[in-house]
Amino acid sequence: MPLAIKGLRTTIYKVADIVEAKKWYAAVLGIAPYFDEPFYVGFNVAGYELGLQPEDDSASDKTANVITYWGVEDVKTAFHDLLEAGATELEAPAEVGDEIVVAAVSDPWGNAFGIIYNPHFTLPA
Repeated sequence: MPLAIKGLRTTIYKVADIVEAKKWYAAVLGIAPYFDEPFYVGFNVAGYELGLQPEDDSASDKTANVITYWGVEDVKTAFHDLLEAGATELEAPAEVGDEIVVAAVSDPWGNAFGIIYNPHFTLPA
């Protein structure tokens, strides 16, 4: 029996300092969180949720095995802006075919943060 998945809703990043992470993401995203508690901070990013949670163990390994790619109009500019804000490069901007451009950075807490321009993707009505 297949699941009745309705689409992506939330991506959560674990952070060692939720107060600083909230400030960093608010500045990078250009929006304030809609939910702001010590145990969870949630941003509504064009109808999708980017959540921050305190790490249980700040020494835990992080992986880039799963990357959420956030849509942007200009990957090169967004990539540059993220680096200027304190992120580090994981994947330089590259066209991967059919005019689709991707890149990824690591936020200051070691989380993979991807960006994508895909002229073929549209949200359902």
